[in-house]
Amino acid sequence: MSKKGRVLVAMSGGIDSSVAAIMLHDQGYEVVGITMKTWDYASAGVGKKETGCCSLDSINDARSIAVRYGFPHYILDIRGEFGEHVIDNFVGEYMAGRTPNPCVMCNTHIKWEALLKRADMLNCEFIATGHYAKVREENGRHVISRGLDITKDQSYVLWGVSQECLSRTMFPISGFQKTVIKQMAREMDLHELANKSESYEICFVPDNDYRSFLRNKIEGLDERLDGGLFVDGNGKILGKHKGYPFYTIGQRKGLEIAVGSALYVTKILPESNTVVLGNIEDLQRQEMRVHGLNLVKYASLSEPMEALTKIRYKDPGTMSKITQDGDCMKVVFHSPVSAIAPGQSAVFYEGDDVIGGGFIDVINKN
Repeated sequence: MSKKGRVLVAMSGGIDSSVAAIMLHDQGYEVVGITMKTWDYASAGVGKKETGCCSLDSINDARSIAVRYGFPHYILDIRGEFGEHVIDNFVGEYMAGRTPNPCVMCNTHIKWEALLKRADMLNCEFIATGHYAKVREENGRHVISRGLDITKDQSYVLWGVSQECLSRTMFPISGFQKTVIKQMAREMDLHELANKSESYEICFVPDNDYRSFLRNKIEGLDERLDGGLFVDGNGKILGKHKGYPFYTIGQRKGLEIAVGSALYVTKILPESNTVVLGNIEDLQRQEMRVHGLNLVKYASLSEPMEALTKIRYKDPGTMSKITQDGDCMKVVFHSPVSAIAPGQSAVFYEGDDVIGGGFIDVINKN
C-alpha cells in the first residue's frame, strides 16, 4: 500500500473526476476508481439516449483512464437505492407542490454513503470526488467551504453530507480554476474530455423535460390534473392550467395567460389543483423556516447568528439572521428575497464556510 494511503475515487467519466483521479495517482496515492450506475432510461421506458454520468460512454471513459494509469476500476450498480431515495423523492415533491433538489438528495443519501461502504470493503482510507469544494478539519468538525473557482462552486449541494463521510473525503481539484483543469486535461492527453461541453441537466430527466418524466412515472397524470385553475391572490379565476406539478414558484414563462401585465407563480395548492399567480412584488418574502437541518461547521447554534443564506444553486445569497430550533432553522432576511420555493435547499454561509443547510418549508411574507 502507498505511504500516502489508498483512496476510492468516484469517476463519472467527466473531466473533473478524471483529472482528480490522475492527480491523486501522480501524487503517490494508491487509487481505486469506481463509477456508480444510478439510472438508465431503458428501464424506465423513456426510450431516449442516456447522457452524462449514467451513459455507457461515460463508464467506458472512466475505465479507459484507469487502464491507462494502471489502477483498478469498478462499476457499482445503485439504481435501486437511487430510485428509492432520489427518484421517488423527486416525484413526491412535485406532487406535493414543492420543488425538489435531486442533486442534494443524491449526495446526501446515495453517493457518499455508497462510496464509504465500498471504500471499507476495498480497504480504502479515503474517498475522493471531482467536486469544486473544499473540506478541512477545524475544532473537531469537518468543514465544507467554497472551491477556488466560485463560478463552479458546488458547496451548495454538499450541505447534507455527514461528518463521518466528510472526515474521509478529499476534493483534489478544489484549489483550481476550471480553465486550469481543462488545460491539465489536455496535458494529460484527455483532449476529448477537455473539449466536451458540459451538461447541466438532471441526470435522469431526458432533455431536462421533467414534465414528461412525471407523466411517464405516474399513469394517467394528465387526466387526474385536468381542470386545474389559475387564480389571483383574491381567488379570482384567470384561466386553466395543465396541472399544478408542472409549475414552480417564480415561474413566468409558459403560463399561457395574458392579462396585460407580467404574471408569476406565487403559490401552489396541490389539494385543490390550484396555481396562484401574482406580480413580482407578490414573490417577495422576508422570513422562512427550514427543516431537515444538517449543521456542518458547528455542532449546534446556541445563539442566533448572521449568515449569508442561499435559496438556490445559482443564488448569490442574502444576509440574514438564522436561529436554530432543534431540527429547524428560522431565517429572517435583512432585505426581501424573491421566489423562495418550498422543497429547495437553503444553505447558510459564514464567509466561504458552510454553516449547514436544510429544506425550505414555511415561508412568511413579513
